[in-house]
Amino acid sequence: MCSLDLSALATRLPRQPTARYAPSPTGYLHLGHVANAVCVWGITRALGGRVLLRLEDHDRTRCRPAYESALLDDLEWLGFVPDLGTPAEFRAGRSPFRQSDGDSVYGEYLRRLSETAEVFGCDCSRRDLALDGGDAPDIETPYAGRCRGRGLAPGRGVRLRIEPGEERFHDGWLGEQSQEPARQCGDLLLRDRLGNWTYQFAVVVDDLRQGVDLVIRGADLLGSTGRQIRLGHLLGRTVPPVFVHHPLIRKASGDKLSKAAGDTGVRELRAAGATASGVLGQAAHAIGLLPAPREVHLRDLAELFGESKEAHESAS
Repeated sequence: MCSLDLSALATRLPRQPTARYAPSPTGYLHLGHVANAVCVWGITRALGGRVLLRLEDHDRTRCRPAYESALLDDLEWLGFVPDLGTPAEFRAGRSPFRQSDGDSVYGEYLRRLSETAEVFGCDCSRRDLALDGGDAPDIETPYAGRCRGRGLAPGRGVRLRIEPGEERFHDGWLGEQSQEPARQCGDLLLRDRLGNWTYQFAVVVDDLRQGVDLVIRGADLLGSTGRQIRLGHLLGRTVPPVFVHHPLIRKASGDKLSKAAGDTGVRELRAAGATASGVLGQAAHAIGLLPAPREVHLRDLAELFGESKEAHESAS
């Protein structure tokens, strides 16, 4: 039922690829996060790769220690064991895989970027962006360039000038893609006016420095790919990661699941008596990997995506 060609994917990756599972502790895990974990562990294990756990808490206004603690507990209950960035490491204190611990690292990468590309200060507020039409829900409006020519020194708020041009890439699930970052998003925000590093900047830096060459995530992030490839190139990455964007779990209304709305939370499923294998099967079914819900054990996730890399190699 999966449209992923595992053998074709393997030819574009090193023998032991590195993928990441990277939730944000801004709420409790829901079934959509489980579906993403099923894809990350299933595809990566089928390819003979390893998984690192990264906590993307770059937005310190929304992330909470309680959510991080609950997230780690839920992952352990589900049985997901990362090869790098284990729950024990996060609980012990600072970690290179927790974004809020990487401020100096991001600062250094910003310094390097400023030597080869144009970055400029930006003090735009949400109100300023809304006046430019850029605050409509679920609709991306390119940055209108309000601060580009104002001569503001890069301070708390920093943007990268994005030049016109196309980025082409092959998505492992969705096929050939073409995006134009300048038309999609305009000049890219790297750090906001409150001093928070942005998702777009932090994940590109982390994927580069942590050796992530396989990015498996939901289709809602497909639109971010071209700009991340462009930013990675400007930071010195010669070969971008291989991207795989899997389907999302949708509610009856068509909306995706939301942490803010408390949709199908893992905590609630546990409290209701669900088993970990039952939750894995429910998530796999919800994104089309199974024709009907059934129990799925962690060791069997790779089989949801077809022939494993090892089986392919032994047959060749």
